[in-house]
Amino acid sequence: MARLTKQIVDAARPKERAYFTWCGDLPGFGVRVHPTGRKAYYADYRNAAGVRKRMKIGAHGKITTEEARKLALQILGDVTKGEDPASERATRRNALTVKELCSDYMAAADKGLILGKRSQPKKPYTVSQDHARINRHIVPLLGRKLVRDLTRADVARFIRDVTAGKTAIVERTKPRGVARVTGGAGTATRAANFLGAVLTFAVNEGIVEQNVAHGVKRKADEKRTRRLTVDDYRALGAALAQAERDGEAWQAVVGARLLALTACRLGEIVNLKWAEVDEKGGCFRLSDSKEGPSVRPIGRRVFEFLATLRRVEGNSYVLPAARGSGHFGGLPHAFRRMARRADLTGVTPHVLRHSFASTAGDLGYTEPTIAAMLGHAAASVTSRYIHHLDSVLIAAASRVAAQIDAAMKGDAGGVMAFRRRGL
Repeated sequence: MARLTKQIVDAARPKERAYFTWCGDLPGFGVRVHPTGRKAYYADYRNAAGVRKRMKIGAHGKITTEEARKLALQILGDVTKGEDPASERATRRNALTVKELCSDYMAAADKGLILGKRSQPKKPYTVSQDHARINRHIVPLLGRKLVRDLTRADVARFIRDVTAGKTAIVERTKPRGVARVTGGAGTATRAANFLGAVLTFAVNEGIVEQNVAHGVKRKADEKRTRRLTVDDYRALGAALAQAERDGEAWQAVVGARLLALTACRLGEIVNLKWAEVDEKGGCFRLSDSKEGPSVRPIGRRVFEFLATLRRVEGNSYVLPAARGSGHFGGLPHAFRRMARRADLTGVTPHVLRHSFASTAGDLGYTEPTIAAMLGHAAASVTSRYIHHLDSVLIAAASRVAAQIDAAMKGDAGGVMAFRRRGL
């Protein structure tokens, strides 16, 4: 038998009955091919009592052949020490708590074994959100419960408790920072959806036979309908100008203006580098975004604005840190301060993004064009193979940015255009 490789595993074809292909280089390590075409890695051994055990390592595709080989080495190494990994796993599964399951899930995520959008490993920000949902909601309410004892009623109660604010808390995150954990239907829905993902992991690992979170009713996330009117834009523009006069960090004022004029996400603006600013191409070439690498059409007003900014030597970010290296980290808090200064209730960076899209719709642009300007995954402009944007997209982004810029400055032309649409 030859050494088991990805090429051999991929070439293995299903038969009427399941069968094993064993590795000639590592005795006891093999892959099982099911009649459906599904493939999974196993470790085969005899324990100290001579009883034969066959322990599943993981599904092909979720882990690579070499990752499975490393895990098999660990398992077979434990056997030589007199241990019985399969029995120990079964015992642990029967006593596994929800808290421990969450730890196993996050350990798999840290190894890149939990895949997110486009079958890619989860991004660091998503992983941090997962940790927060575990520590702030799941563990306090369900952490001590055995996974095998978890019921649909437990999940329904969990959703009700988070919705009612039972896990609400104000906790310190940094020497000068706090996190306000609130409840509500949206928070409960997202926490329940994540719990469902953890339980799906448990099913795939053979810990439980079914995901009890499936089918439990939860409120759908409410769509954001808030958008800025011409008066809102004027108030925001005035607030940014006043903030600059009052000594607000210039990075915060610039960041807020870029959010309004580009429809980029908060993280995309915070992490924007000068190398990603392509004025000649009329776009931002984002190396990473929520949807992966993205080419975003950008209006002419934005490039004119960026030309006025000073660059910090040795710092590659458009919004450099106020002190030290890296990017400016104070934009989220500063934006809230400036929104309060403008007396804009419920206005977040995402509202600016939504308002940009709404303005584009008011100007008559189609949904595919708007999706391309916003960098949605379904838009072809996000393809990593796109190098030159359609001039129509660039013109559209320029027109929308100019409209919003005029409204923020109170220019008559921009105001009249908004007024004609009843805003």
